[in-house]
Parts: sequence; C-alpha cells; structure tokens
Amino acid sequence: MTKPQCCGIEQMFDDKTAQADLKEYLKKGPSKATRTLIEQVSAGGLAGLRLLDVGGGIGMIHHELLPRGLAAVTHVDASSAYLATARAESERRGHAEQVEFQFGDFVDLAPGLAPADIVTLDRVICCYDDMPALVRASAALARQRYAIVIPLDAGWIQTIGRIANFFLRVFTRNPYRLFIHPTAEIERLLAETGLQRSFYKRHGFWQVLVYQRA
Repeated sequence: MTKPQCCGIEQMFDDKTAQADLKEYLKKGPSKATRTLIEQVSAGGLAGLRLLDVGGGIGMIHHELLPRGLAAVTHVDASSAYLATARAESERRGHAEQVEFQFGDFVDLAPGLAPADIVTLDRVICCYDDMPALVRASAALARQRYAIVIPLDAGWIQTIGRIANFFLRVFTRNPYRLFIHPTAEIERLLAETGLQRSFYKRHGFWQVLVYQRA
C-alpha cells in the first residue's frame, strides 16, 4: 500500500491497539452501535448468505454472525495487525475456514472481490479520505443489505476531528487522518447505486444506517 492514509492506518491500528480492542470485545461484547448493526443485518435471516466486511478490524461482526447461520465472509483490512488478530480469534472460535482474509486498500482490491449478500463498514468511512470511491466500490458489491456506522457530521464533531488531526500531524507525524464526511452525500451516492435506507439509529455521536437493494 502506498496511499498515505492506508500507511497511516497500518501505523495507527497496530498490534497493541488490536489486542486492546480484542480484550475489550471479549469482556464486554460489541459496542452499542456495532450491536445494533449486527442485529439489523441479521433481521432478514443469514442462512446461506455471504458477508463482505470492509475494514473488519478484529472481526467482531463475523464472530457474531457466523454462529447465526452466515455461510462465508470476506474480511478486508488495511491494518495487518488487525487482520492477524481477527484470523487468530477466528481460529480459536473454529470458523477460520469460513473466512477469507484480504490485506490492503479496499478500493484497490474491490475489482477482484466477489459480490456479497451483505456489506458492512463499521466506523470505516470516517477513516478513508476518498469517500466517494470507497462508498461506490463497496455499494457495488452489495447484493441485498448494506450497513454502515458513521459519525454525525455536526459542527462540534467536525471541530473534534480537526483537533484530533492536528495532534496526529504535529505530535505523532502519522499520515492517518479522521474524516467527518457529509451524511447526505453518502446517502446520495448509495441511492445512485439502488440502495434505499431501511433503518436509522443514533448512539451518541455514531449513526447506524442500513440499506436494502431496491
């Protein structure tokens, strides 16, 4: 990967962070927003379906969905540490053979990926600079359901994002940046691909949105 943002993701989401996230997940389960996403994509049944989890992190979405009947998963992440942690936990749970792990920039990998019945991006769009490319590429691969968790694009959250990016730039020299992309623009792009919103819920400053293929 050569894109600065993806190099920043590799640096930002290292093994220490991945292990801390796994420990938190094993102790408390998914966060409220992630739990809501999981429940909503499960609502129509999962038997025989395939999931594409973009920026899947430690794999908590597929760890939760495979026992509910999901058939197979493609897990893509730009952090090698998160991918290794997700693979190890999948092996421990006995479902690693149902998961295909892909390392790299999803937008670069997307042309070679098979469509999936369900596509999820949990706190991923805000980690990517070229939002239109990410949304279009991921939405094009969704056969039935498309679910995302994104931050509110309110002014005060934009301010928090700018402060966070200032510290990243000045004190860590990490090229990773946080992006608060406009929700309306994300929805417009999804509508262009034939995806219609079927669910919305807010948890703090996180928004959970689920779409169905028209």
